[in-house]
Amino acid sequence: MDTDTAEGPELVFQGKVADAVTRAACSQDSPPADDEAVIRIPVRMVDQIRKACDAAEAAGPQL
Repeated sequence: MDTDTAEGPELVFQGKVADAVTRAACSQDSPPADDEAVIRIPVRMVDQIRKACDAAEAAGPQL
C-alpha cells in the first residue's frame, strides 16, 4: 500500500508482465493508459490481495 501518492492511497501489485496475446485481448475490453500495464497475479496470491484490500478499506478514512 502506498499512502504517499498525489492521487491518494493506492495498492501496489507485483506480478509478471502479461504476454502480447493477453495484453491484446485485455486491450480490446479496456485499453491500458500510457502509464498502465497488464500483469498476471498468481491465484495463490488471492488471499493476500483480499487481506490487503480489506485492510485498505478499513483504514480508508484514516489514510
